[in-house]
Amino acid sequence: MLSVLSRARKSLGRVAVGLAALALAACQPVGGPSAGGPAIDSSVPVPVALLVPSGSGQASDELLARSLQNAARLAISDLGAVKIDLRVYNTAGQPAQAQAMAIKAIDEGAKIILGPVFAQEANAAGVAAAARGVNVLAFSNNPDIAGGNVFILGPTFQNTASRLATYSVRNGKRRIMIVHDQNTAGLLGRAAIEQGVARSGGSVVAVGSYEFSQNGVVEAAPKIAAAAKANTADAVFLTADTAGALPLISQLLADNGLGPAAIQFIGLTRWDIPQATLALPGVQGAWFAMPDPALYQQYQSRYQTAFGEAPHPISGLAYDGIAAIGALVKQGKTSALSGAALTQGAGFVGVNGIFRLRNDGQNERGLAVAQIQNNQVVIVDPAPRSFGGAGF
Repeated sequence: MLSVLSRARKSLGRVAVGLAALALAACQPVGGPSAGGPAIDSSVPVPVALLVPSGSGQASDELLARSLQNAARLAISDLGAVKIDLRVYNTAGQPAQAQAMAIKAIDEGAKIILGPVFAQEANAAGVAAAARGVNVLAFSNNPDIAGGNVFILGPTFQNTASRLATYSVRNGKRRIMIVHDQNTAGLLGRAAIEQGVARSGGSVVAVGSYEFSQNGVVEAAPKIAAAAKANTADAVFLTADTAGALPLISQLLADNGLGPAAIQFIGLTRWDIPQATLALPGVQGAWFAMPDPALYQQYQSRYQTAFGEAPHPISGLAYDGIAAIGALVKQGKTSALSGAALTQGAGFVGVNGIFRLRNDGQNERGLAVAQIQNNQVVIVDPAPRSFGGAGF
């Protein structure tokens, strides 16, 4: 199903690869909640396997693999007295090789696996590791592979939808229309928004959709605009991303009288990447969610200084994974990397802000709410710094 990064994405009018692009595949969780995990000795360096997509022959995968390794090593350097023995394994982005590398890593002593990236390979690695009682912190955001010994680190639709729906209702935008792509990602996004709106006390007053093509968006836009007006929606919550339908659907809705001055737009995906999106007339005033920008900017600066290049957009997940492992190992318990320990309620702090892993293998992240104002991103509700405050 979903993965944090797709290999390629055909846009409605161009070919692009975006941070919010989603790779789709049919995957299944490897089991129910797991409390297990191998015992560790925190007095010696703890072996941690990092599975990266190097070896696929694609330059994008090599860049990603290097960035993930660099981020993990940067995190290790921040752990102080805690010692991690990082061991890197190449999966080529393929499920069979990911499975083989997971087995090899465990045979060589790995106490936990960090990665891989793509959903199908993460699922394969998780199945292999489950038989050996080892937990996996995958870089996927695919909820279908979460569960049992597999925990996903990528931001999920459910997390984002809940954050934005709560903010929307709190600010008087209670009557929400959902507009989604007619594809797997769009349907999953719609379900997440429905759940988020219900939990926040708002109402879904209408649902509109479009075939994922240029003609599909053109044909659907007038009907979507009419439905929003007929149902007196306060806001339109869109699943569209910047590499797909967003540029076209936002403009056509505005052309049909449903622009920023008439209604609040809310985006389920990041609307600030690429930066050129911020200049689109149809997205002005829109809300979307993002990690704590101050913490991430610090990470970008440190990474650039250390490695002489900018970090890959999802490399921070590798830092977060090591930060969580290090915080648990520091406690000195032999059960530090068990499922019960990984899901501690207080969570962890990484370069993307606070986060915690849930018993179902998914995660919660402290997100900021941003608004696009005059072609710039403005934070209108800061990311929470603990799990007891606003934003949860």
